[in-house]
Amino acid sequence: MKKRKFVPQVRRQNVNIPDFIARVNQAALPGLDALCADLTSGGKRIGHEYVALNPTRKDTSPGSFKINLRTGRWADFATGDAGGDPVSLYAYLKGIKQLQAAKALGDTYGVAP
Repeated sequence: MKKRKFVPQVRRQNVNIPDFIARVNQAALPGLDALCADLTSGGKRIGHEYVALNPTRKDTSPGSFKINLRTGRWADFATGDAGGDPVSLYAYLKGIKQLQAAKALGDTYGVAP
């Protein structure tokens, strides 16, 4: 008789995903200007907005991609892409799902699911 390999059961955490994303967004907002600088190149702060070229396309028009540093809302006015918080911005720029983005930013800002 073959011995069965012991595989421990991993208990899934019941995570309130909207709450987790909200907590990550709250943690990321104070450092959003630094996050924007990390995610984009050649951007600059103008008042309460961060203005940069959109790294997801061949953007040549500074000013068409803006991030509001107070609220986290962002938009690419050339394409119509937009979002309302740092997690959606990170997901958009990295080309990943929002939960993946929340986990990555959560690791950066010390927010556990």
